[in-house]
Amino acid sequence: MKFATRKYLIGGVAILSVALAAIGLQHSAAQAQPAAIKSVLSVSPVLPQQKQWPVQLSASGSIVAWQEAIIGAETGGLRTTALYVDVGSEVKRGQLLAELARDSVQAEVRRYEAALASAKASLVQARANADRARQVKGSGAVSEQQINEYLATEQTAQANVELAEAQLAAQKVTLAQTRIVAVDDGLITARSVLLGQVVTAGAELFRMQRQGRLEWQAEVDSRQLAMIKPASKAEIKLPSGKLLQGAVRLIAPTLSTSTSRANVFVTLPAGATAGMFASGRIEAGVQTVLAVPESALVLRDGHSYVFEVGAGDKVIRRAVSTGQHRDGLVEIASGLGPQARVVSSGGAFLADGDLVTIAKDAK
Repeated sequence: MKFATRKYLIGGVAILSVALAAIGLQHSAAQAQPAAIKSVLSVSPVLPQQKQWPVQLSASGSIVAWQEAIIGAETGGLRTTALYVDVGSEVKRGQLLAELARDSVQAEVRRYEAALASAKASLVQARANADRARQVKGSGAVSEQQINEYLATEQTAQANVELAEAQLAAQKVTLAQTRIVAVDDGLITARSVLLGQVVTAGAELFRMQRQGRLEWQAEVDSRQLAMIKPASKAEIKLPSGKLLQGAVRLIAPTLSTSTSRANVFVTLPAGATAGMFASGRIEAGVQTVLAVPESALVLRDGHSYVFEVGAGDKVIRRAVSTGQHRDGLVEIASGLGPQARVVSSGGAFLADGDLVTIAKDAK
C-alpha cells in the first residue's frame, strides 16, 4: 500500500515538472520574439521639381541721390534778406528760394540807364555832324581833316552807346541774381546760408536732390559684373525690412583699384532715404534648379535637412545645401538627387531610420 502511494507521488511530480518546463519554454520563446516595429508618421512623399528660376546675385551698398544740384550765389558782397525754404522742402524749377539785398544793385542799374541815355544823345549829335560832313565832302567847304574827325566822332559815339547798353545789361543780370531760384524740381537736402549773411560769389547756399530720385549704389565683384545687364530687375531690402523693386540704370565701366569691385546703379521708387545702407539681389539671367516645398526643409543645429523615403518605407535624413526661396519652394543646391522621394511635411517629428506610412492619396 505504501509502495503504491509512493509510486503515484513520484508520477505526479514528474508530470508537474514537465508542465513547468513547457511553460518555461513558451515564456522564453515569447521573450526571444522581437516586438513589431510601428510606423511613426503618415507622410506624403514628393519628387523634387525642376524649375527655371532667375539667377540672383547678392550685393550691398548705399542709397544715394540720383543726382545732386548745388545752388549758389552768382554775385557777391550782398546781404541775405529773405529765406523761403528749409531742409526737406520740395521745390519746383524756378521757385524762389532766397533773396539778396537789391538796393545797391538797383541804384547801379539806374546809373547805367542814365549813362546809356547820355551816350545816345551824344550819338545823335555826332551822327548829325557826320551826315553834314558827308554831304559837303569834296566841295572844299570843309577840310578833309575836319570831315574825318566828324566821322570818327560818330563811330566813337556809337561805340559808347553799345558799351552803355552792355553795362546796363550786365547790371540787370546782377539784379536778377539777387533772386536765388531752384534749378530743377527736387528736394532740398542742405542749407548753408543764414538770414542776414553777406554771401560771396560762388558760395553754396542750398543743395538739392534732383527730381527726388534715389538709387541703390550696389557693389559687385568682377565675376558678377559680367552677368548683369542694364534694366535687370533688382530687389532691395531696407534696414526697416521693407522691400523695394528697382531696375539697373547704369553699370560702372571700371573697377575700383583698391577693392576690385564695381558699382551698379539701381533706380529706386519712393520709400527710401538717401544715406541708408541696404542689401539686395540683382537678377542676372535664369537657371534650372532643383526645388522642394519649404515645408520639407528641417533646420537642426544650424544645418538644413530633408527626409527621403527609402527601402521598406524607412526615412533617410539627408543634409542639403539650399539656395533661393520662391513661391513656397526652396532651391536644393546639393545633397539630393532628382529621383528622391522627399517627405513633404512633418519632418520635424522624424529621425533617421524611422518607419513611415505612405498616405493613400500619395500612392
